[in-house]
Amino acid sequence: MANGAINRRLTGALSIGDLRKLAQRALPRVLFDYVEGGPDDEHGIVHNREVFNRWALVPRYMQDVSDRSTATSILETRHSAPFGVSPTGFAGLLRPRADLMLARAANEAGLPFVLSGVSNATLESVAAEIGEALWFQLYPSRDRQISDDMVRRAGSAGVTHLVVTVDLPVTSNRERDARNGFGFPPALKPSGYLEAMTHPAWCLRYLTSGGAPLFANWTEYASENPSTSDVARLIKSNSPAMFTWSDVRRLRDSWPHKLIVKGILHPDDALNAQRHGVDAVIISNHGGRQLDRAIASINALPLIRREVGDDFPLMIDGGVRRGSDIAIALCLGANFVFVGRPTLYGVAAAGEAGASRAIQILRTEFDRVMGQLGATRPEILDTSFLADSYCAAGSLRNA
Repeated sequence: MANGAINRRLTGALSIGDLRKLAQRALPRVLFDYVEGGPDDEHGIVHNREVFNRWALVPRYMQDVSDRSTATSILETRHSAPFGVSPTGFAGLLRPRADLMLARAANEAGLPFVLSGVSNATLESVAAEIGEALWFQLYPSRDRQISDDMVRRAGSAGVTHLVVTVDLPVTSNRERDARNGFGFPPALKPSGYLEAMTHPAWCLRYLTSGGAPLFANWTEYASENPSTSDVARLIKSNSPAMFTWSDVRRLRDSWPHKLIVKGILHPDDALNAQRHGVDAVIISNHGGRQLDRAIASINALPLIRREVGDDFPLMIDGGVRRGSDIAIALCLGANFVFVGRPTLYGVAAAGEAGASRAIQILRTEFDRVMGQLGATRPEILDTSFLADSYCAAGSLRNA
């Protein structure tokens, strides 16, 4: 599609919901289902969104908000807004070179980008593109030598933020993917291939880029000149892997930079992370894709903040689709927010320009919400701007 047509489509996309619709039209159903789906009955995905609606924002008017900024700092680094791009695996299936597109869009916007441990671009290639804006996600491997070498490579590439995902002790039951035959290699029904052909632009990109992309960070641990299936089998044989507090201590002792643990939902686990010298945690239920009945990240946030105190950095992801969601998370005690599906919708719909549009939408919405609330910077947001929507208006806290 010509750049002019792409720009017109993106200009008409006024919300993340609009980008979602564009992504749904652009992708074969099996891939859109992969992005959208979760385990079992997929209650967790719905719940992640619904819980944001339990909170109402309380604006404070007659404040001078003409000079406001969305910029904030996390882990001693300044960013243009209080959110970044979460790790999202297999993005190269949605669009060739999607990992690099997402990374460049985040970097251009002044935001951090977390490269998935099962990306289709090497951490070295992404680091060369965006430098210190790159954070790297480590999926622990059963073969500890592989994990250790990935950590070594991250350090050699200049990565200073290592994000260890710990919420995959066993595989989840993603029935939508199973019914579609989504896997590596895929086992699609004939109807799946026929449906994919109704998305000719995606098919053309897929075929001209060489078909299914390699999981590039794992290729050097497979056989010589491995196929996509060879690398996929290697990943499958090494996942999921047990990761315990002794492993956290070992990693803390060996990694000299910022160490973040992603997947924390229980206050005691957050306290343990704090005691083990972890620099920050990302409160996350894996976007509702792991344990279907897990507590929503936004519900876990105030419980964890109460236990770890005000000074320990807390980040969060899961269910964020609006700038107001980012504001609510900050009011409840988050220092920073990550988004996954919103930027995936963007890159699937229109490549790097689509990812940039998703970021622009969220940042513009958040800035507008700040102005409406009477806040001039993210750090001002706290519980005084919140009211539990189930309470009577007369019980507004700190109002």
